[in-house]
Parts: sequence; C-alpha cells; structure tokens
Amino acid sequence: MAAKSNPSSSSLKPNLAFFILSLIVFVSESAPQPFRRDPGHPQWHHGAFHDVRETVRSDVRRMLHSRAEVPFQVPLEVNVVLIGFSGDGGYRYDVDAHKLEEFLRVSFPSHRPSCFETSEPLDIEHHVVFNAFPAGQAELIALEKALRENMVAAGKARESDFGREVPLFEVEATAVEPVFKKLYSYIFDIDDAVTSAEELDRPVPSAIFIVNFDKVRMDPRNNNTDLDSLMYGKITQLTEDDMKEQEGGYVYRYRYNGGGATQVWLGSGRFVVIDLSAGPCTYGKIETEEGSVSSRTLPRLRNMKFSSGLPAPSDHITHDIFIGQLASLISTTVEHVIAPDVRFETVDLATRLLVPIIVLKNHNRYDIIMDKGHNYSIDIEAIQAEVKKMVFEGQEVVLIGGTHPLHHHEKLAIAVSKAMRGHSLQETKNDGRFHVHTKTYLDAAILKEEMERSADVLAHGLLEMADPSLSSKFFLRQEWIDDFDDSSDSILKHKPLWATYDSKRGKKKKTVESKQGSLHRTYGTRVIPVFVLSLADVDAQLMMEEESLVWASKDVVIVLEHQNEKIPLSYVSETDRRHALPSQAQRHILAGLASALGGLSAPYEKASHVHERPVVNWLWASGCHPFGPFSNTSQISQMLQDVALRNTIYARVDSALHRIRETSEAVQTFAADYLKTPLGEPVKGKKNKTRTELWLEKFYKKTAHLPEPFPHELVERLEKYLDSLEEQLVDLSSLLYDHRLQDAHLNSSEILQSTVFTQQYVDHVLANERANMKCCEIEYKYPVQSSQAYIYGGILLAGCVVYFIVIFFSSPVR
Repeated sequence: MAAKSNPSSSSLKPNLAFFILSLIVFVSESAPQPFRRDPGHPQWHHGAFHDVRETVRSDVRRMLHSRAEVPFQVPLEVNVVLIGFSGDGGYRYDVDAHKLEEFLRVSFPSHRPSCFETSEPLDIEHHVVFNAFPAGQAELIALEKALRENMVAAGKARESDFGREVPLFEVEATAVEPVFKKLYSYIFDIDDAVTSAEELDRPVPSAIFIVNFDKVRMDPRNNNTDLDSLMYGKITQLTEDDMKEQEGGYVYRYRYNGGGATQVWLGSGRFVVIDLSAGPCTYGKIETEEGSVSSRTLPRLRNMKFSSGLPAPSDHITHDIFIGQLASLISTTVEHVIAPDVRFETVDLATRLLVPIIVLKNHNRYDIIMDKGHNYSIDIEAIQAEVKKMVFEGQEVVLIGGTHPLHHHEKLAIAVSKAMRGHSLQETKNDGRFHVHTKTYLDAAILKEEMERSADVLAHGLLEMADPSLSSKFFLRQEWIDDFDDSSDSILKHKPLWATYDSKRGKKKKTVESKQGSLHRTYGTRVIPVFVLSLADVDAQLMMEEESLVWASKDVVIVLEHQNEKIPLSYVSETDRRHALPSQAQRHILAGLASALGGLSAPYEKASHVHERPVVNWLWASGCHPFGPFSNTSQISQMLQDVALRNTIYARVDSALHRIRETSEAVQTFAADYLKTPLGEPVKGKKNKTRTELWLEKFYKKTAHLPEPFPHELVERLEKYLDSLEEQLVDLSSLLYDHRLQDAHLNSSEILQSTVFTQQYVDHVLANERANMKCCEIEYKYPVQSSQAYIYGGILLAGCVVYFIVIFFSSPVR
C-alpha cells in the first residue's frame, strides 16, 4: 500500500525553508562586523580653511604690497588615528585625542619645507591643522586578527638592548596592508577602488595610524583566544600581574616587501603606520650616529610603566612625557613623509615628457630590456605607469627603451673610464689587525656632462625607431648647409618655454649656430634621459659614490647595473648587514625618475642650511618607496605621488613670488634714484602736466612737488595686477588644502605666466624711462630766487649800518 502525502505539509516545507534562510541572513547581518558604517557613525570633517582664510589673505596682501618676507601660507591637514588608546589596547592605556590635538596645535603649528638644491627654505609655509580621533574596538580587534594570521616565526630576538631572548615573529606588511586600507576607507568614507582625487571629486586626507596592540591577546602561539567574540564584547581590565605580562613573551616586527625590519612603514595609500607594540627595531649605518634607529627611538609603554632601577615617577609625569614623545614622532612624520623637502625645484611648463631608457653595455651576454622574465629585466610598462602618476592630467608621457654598445660611442666610453675612482679602506679582520684595500667606485658627476651632450641624439634615434610619428613631435632636425665638425656632438640645451621671457639674469645669450643634422627639442617638450650602464668584467663590488646604484640630477638619471652577487653595504638591520643587488635596476630607475621628475627626496633625508648638507633620519627608510638600502619595492605610494604633484606647484609659486619681489625691488630702486629728495621724502606731483611744466618745476621752481618721470599707468597697472594676484593666491591656497591638485596646477601655471609677462612689462618701461633720463642730470639746491637775494642783502646791510650808528652815538666819550 503506497503512502499518501499530505498536501498541507508539503506546502509548509518551502515556507519553513524560506523562514530559516531569512533568519540565517538576518543573524549574519546583525552579527558584529568591523568597518561597517552604522547610523550615527562619526563623520570626518574637512573645513578648516574657512577659519584661516582671512589670515592667508592678510599675509598675501602684506607679502605683495609691502615687500615683506612673508611666506605663502598653505593649510595642511594631518589626521592622527589612535588605535588601541581607548583603554582597549596594550596596557589598557588611554590617550585623550582632544588634548593630543591641542598639544600638537601649540607645539607644531607650522612647517616650511626647503630645497636640497639651494639649501634654502621655500617661499611656502604649511599651516598644519591636526585632527586626532580614536578608532573603534571592532577595528582594533580586526587588525589584531589580521596580524596574528600573518605572523611567521623567525628565530629569536631580544626584548631590549640587554633583555632576554624571546621568540621572534615577522609580519609581511603588504599582507596586512589591505586591512589598514579598509580602516582608512571606513574612517574617511572613501571607496577603496577609487585612487585619484579627480575621480573622488572630494578632498583626500593623509593619515597617521598610531597602533597599540594587546600582544597577549594576539599571541600566535595561543589559539584559545576568540578574537571575533571581542569585536563588540567587553574588554577585561588588567591586574598588576597581567600588566607585567603585557609584552607577551615574544617580539614581532614588520618587513615591507622583504625590506629591512621595522615597526613604522609607509603604506601604498595615503597613510603611514606606527606600531608602538612592535619591535623594538635597530637599524642604520655602521659606525655612524646620525639617523640611527635604536630601541629608544620610539616611545614604549613598557618603559613608562616599569622603569628599571629607577624610582617610578607619577602617572601624570609619565603621561606628559609620552604625549611629548608622541607629538615629536608625529612632527617627524610630517617633515619627512607628508610634507618633505624638495630635491630639485624645476619650473617647466612642458606638456610632453619623453623618458628614453638608454642602456649602454660593454658585452653581448644579455639584454635587460629585450630579455623578459628575468630578475635583471626592466619592465618599461610598469615604470611608465608609475611615472604617469607623478604628472598632471593632460601631460603626454612617452617611455622608450633601447640598447647601444658602449664601444660605438667612444666619448661615452672614455667618460665611463675616466669616472672610475678608487679610495682606500682600513678594515679589521679576524686576526684583529687593520687591512688596507682599495675600493673602486663610479663617480657619476663626471659622467653627467658627456651624458647630457649625447642625450638628445640617442633619444631621438630611439624614438624614431619606436614611433616615427612622435619623432617630429619631440625633436626638430635642422638641415642647414654649413661646415660639420665630426668632433663636436654638442646639441642645443633645452630651455623651458618660460625661460625665453627671462631678461633679469643679465647674462649674454650665446648664439648657437645650427649645423647640419643638429637637433632641437620642440617647445613644450621635456626630455629626462635615463642611462643604464650595463657593465661586465668589472669589480664585483662596483657601486657609485655613497654606496648607491643610482645618481640623479634635474636633467638626467644614471643607473649602474652588473651581474655580480649581492654587495655588502655599511648599513645594518638588527644583526644582519644589508646588501645591494646590482643586477636589479628597476627600483633604482624609478627612484631616479621620482627625484628628477617629481623633485621627491628620500623619506630619510632632510635639507639643513645649518649643516649645508642633507641630514638623515633612517626612521622612515622602509615602506612603499624605492629609496635607500632598507627599501625593496618598485612602487611609489599615493602619498609620495601627491607630494610630487605638489612639488611642481610649489616650484612655480616659489618662482612667481621671487619674480614679484624682483619686480617690486626694481620699481623701488628706480623710485629711490629719481623720485625721492635727499632726505628720503617721496616726490609728489600732478598726473597730467605738460612737458614744459614738468621740467620747469623740476629744475627752476623752488617747490619739491615734482612729478614721477615714469607714467602713472604703470603704477596703476601694477596695483591692479597685485590685487588680482592676491585673489589667485588665496584661491590656490584653498585648492591645495582641498587637494584639488589639477585645478591648483592650472592656477599656478597661470600665476607664473602672468608674473613673467608683468616682469617683462615693468622692465621694458623702466628701461625706456632710464634711457629718457640719460639726457638730464638731477641736482638738489636750495630753492632761492634772485629778487629775494637782493632784498635779503639790503636788509642785512641796513641792519649793520644801524648797529654801528647806535654804537657810535651811545659812546660816553661822545
């Protein structure tokens, strides 16, 4: 007998399944989730420019109209995110974000970057606006979970300089970086997929993540701790015994893409990470104190809570010391990473950029451009992608690569041979004695001149082979019938478009005779050649000066490459010596282009006019940048890309302000020569007078109200121009604060061009007036007329006669 199904129960099953599925979805959605924007989520506010607009305007007006040495004010917003400082992190330490923000505002109100090339500060000063706020507990636990999952055992390490040995774990920073990007997107409400400010159409902030993790809670050896349950759960408070165990009995530190060990690193986005619970880490240059990072460089809560061998100070004193150390660390981050110094101040309004990568090799064993997929290969497409991020929208970027045998260019071969230098070193060996040996290095400065002379010829040949249609766009070849000298391969040095209007320098322009086959760069074109010296059968430890494989100026980049083993450097990370890989030129090419094109300086360098050289601080030597011995990546972070774009704008504004001061100085000098009395009083007069009245009043009348020799239209036009320039500079400051760099780029270009034309106009007018005044000579005399002289003489004579008469008749004898 067959079983008969109940129709009501069969219809109930789908409904029951739908109800259970809906319940599961509801529970999963209501489960604690980090980085979720619930109603009431605190919003990031960006509106400090309204508070400082009038201050910026008054400074600009004083700078333009009074010739005061006042730098151009640009507000810079820095966001400090405190993670684990709300009584939920290590040692359950609590930091008042508002008090830290106020302390930063008072102690570090402004920052003025300098230029490495001139060792002088720029005419731009940042008014630093700090925002400090804490991150949530769920985000802290999510970061701890990500770190615990990516900790890899790496042997033993000491807790401090002379501490005990404990297990060591290393964290690959690129593996946990996506979680920090989620935190950045969550706090500032920015989509992860959108990177540029133009696509966002809103300000993009710079952030400093200061982290204080609970090492016991995220111990990778302890799998009993359920971090998910602590997302929104209650964090237990610590006893005195728990406080002593907060270091967890282990040490962890970061390595960004396999670089040097560190506890601070620059991310690929617009943020940096400072982990106070990691480390301590030690790195720097051997036998050099400057810039070395030790266990005492960064503040540690353990040292504050438990001072060894000293009476414990009060909690109030230790807290103030910690806040001061934290503020110093934040200011160092701003000076080296967020608003660093400018390496080269390049003012160029070029719309086309050509970067020829010219490989000069003395062998036929391999080709670093044509051979793909090897460690020594160069990825031109990847370099071009990074270079395009450092130029503004609308600027055409072309990268080409080619290989030339060095023996085909005898001048370059001779230059390479002449650039080989050697210096003696004294080193101690295992026997305890000093051993003297000679180390060979390549002096890139000697190469620069010959490289520059041949740059355009080689670049044009590569471009003509790669894309003939672009050849005439970047270069013009002159075909004049003239004597051709084979021994001379000099070409016309490129000048930016604005330089053709510059007549203030007073230098005589050299006339360059065009010869048959000579090349000229077209207007609006900038060429930055990259010379890669691929050498074989050279010294196994051959490098350039200062233990580098790259040398860059504002016009050319030189990179050294050879297939020898890794070269030991005089830099150390923990107990391991750092090594250079001379076969990998990709990172060094990008570092040179970043310096030459974007004016980027290494995050560990800072210009010092006191020392008259760059000073180093190796704290920020690790991260997403291609500079230095502790870095190991061929990318440039978005924060440094923004710095490169701002450097271009700053260079133009700095040049424009210098020109304004020169123009004002020229007018004041002319006025001092022709428009002031010997007592320094300004000479006044009517505007509209005939030429006869002008000269009569100047030389024959006694009045000092003389008119100005140059037309009043010049003064009126200058005043009107300065008023319009004042509005442009205030708008530019607002655009830079809002991170609208493309609009700021157009604004700064317009300011520079109008400044150049105004300077030329003023120079032309003053030169003409000086020429008109050559026929005359100004003399200052007492304003005395002849008729008055006779009257005064008669009165004086009559007085003398009366005096003698009175004396004569009043005598007693008479």
